[in-house]
Amino acid sequence: MRKSSVVVVGAGIGGLAAALELAGAGADVTVLERQAAPGGKMREVAVGGQRLDAGPTVLTMRHVFEGLFARAGADLSSRLRLTPASILARHAWSASETLDLHADLEQSVEAISHFAGAAEGHRYRAFCAESRAVFSALDACFIRGSRPSPIGLVRRSGWRGLPGLWGIRPFTTLWQALGEHFHDPRLRQLFARYATYCGSSPFLSPATLMLVAHVEQAGVWLVEGGMHRLARALAGLAQERGVSFRFEAEVASVTRAGARVSGVRLSSGEALPASAVVMNADAAAVAAGLFGDLGVPVPPVPVRARSLSAVTWLLSAPTAGFPLSRHSVFFSRDYAGEFRELSGGSLPSEPTVYVCAQDRDDLGLRLDGSAEGSPERLLCLVNAPATGDLRPLDGAALDDCARRCFATLERCGLQVDRSAANSTVVSPADFHQLFPATGGALYGRASHGWMASFQRPGARTRVPGLYLAGGSTHPGPGVPMAALSGIQAAQAVLGDLPRLGKT
Repeated sequence: MRKSSVVVVGAGIGGLAAALELAGAGADVTVLERQAAPGGKMREVAVGGQRLDAGPTVLTMRHVFEGLFARAGADLSSRLRLTPASILARHAWSASETLDLHADLEQSVEAISHFAGAAEGHRYRAFCAESRAVFSALDACFIRGSRPSPIGLVRRSGWRGLPGLWGIRPFTTLWQALGEHFHDPRLRQLFARYATYCGSSPFLSPATLMLVAHVEQAGVWLVEGGMHRLARALAGLAQERGVSFRFEAEVASVTRAGARVSGVRLSSGEALPASAVVMNADAAAVAAGLFGDLGVPVPPVPVRARSLSAVTWLLSAPTAGFPLSRHSVFFSRDYAGEFRELSGGSLPSEPTVYVCAQDRDDLGLRLDGSAEGSPERLLCLVNAPATGDLRPLDGAALDDCARRCFATLERCGLQVDRSAANSTVVSPADFHQLFPATGGALYGRASHGWMASFQRPGARTRVPGLYLAGGSTHPGPGVPMAALSGIQAAQAVLGDLPRLGKT
């Protein structure tokens, strides 16, 4: 009997995970990617002759990837060098107000106590306990479960799990919950950033997102050579296990035979038959009909429901004045005002800025051996509304945004010599071009309100044989959640193949 053939559209982390799992189960898998390399959002960009990570920069939940590699008969640590970060991130509100968050709980308690008083250190310990409880309540039934629903959460948790589910406080916003934990507004601001990990506002997102604190404390890992190496390693292992990759191969449409999927057609006109198709594309693109007339395979994502986009600067430039860690955050002085402007469709007057110093370790030491003051690779990011398709930013607006961004850095003591920099700016319109139908939204649907996570489509669509994977599918934030979505898509395909038939 011939193998079942599966086409995976998109070589992002979700698509790579799905391909690897499907191949391990004996399916004949072809991955089609319109770009020239794997990774999707986990991409590299060349700036001044150097390669920079231009997408996700934080790796957590290492066990998800260890499991992926192990099920494929490989060892993650033999393919990638991962170093645990002892400093998770460095935070600054001004040149004299800085705080490191540590992987070690007691070190963070001590740092917070020194920064904001012993009482806040004790409150942080209580916050971490609640974060751990929220994660435990949601791990099996929500994070690792396929397309969760309120009833499904209760059913999977059982009666004994009901107290834990109620403890996640779905009807309380993250900002409100943080106000109960912390008296110092700076700490409230720091942990409110977890909402932005899924492109959302802490003033509208549920308190369940505090689980990110536990995920990070369980381990943040630095990937030698950059995050893009993870995508390369997954693709390389998939090829070893028989997955066929075709790059610069754009899919024009998903084809059907009657009600169910029959394969895909490329922009070149070539047709590829398949028993199932896994779309590692944004769910909004599938809903908008960018892959042909499929009816309404998944609910559309209204503009108002989009997650945030970003403006990023990729630079090679000298820095001075502030001791950068690998991950550093420079806060605005009006967090509520910042999100009011974003919700209203405007760039913030004074943005919070995230900086990934890609030539430094978590302690701030130069990995390349260069002296302080020599050019280093930086990713600078500010949140932006996902309106790249409706109101693209012109050159003057981007220049003004850069002025505001680097003014925040200077106020906090960091000087970036942009006059000597090789740099590339990426706007919401650029992200929209890379990920069509999104307006530049980087995280799918925003996690606003207690029902938002249940409005994510999940792996199965309304079209038999058509499945979804990727960051817009899984309700959780981050790279491991995208991988979990691919694993869930593969499980759904394998469960349905007997009735879908073989091609």
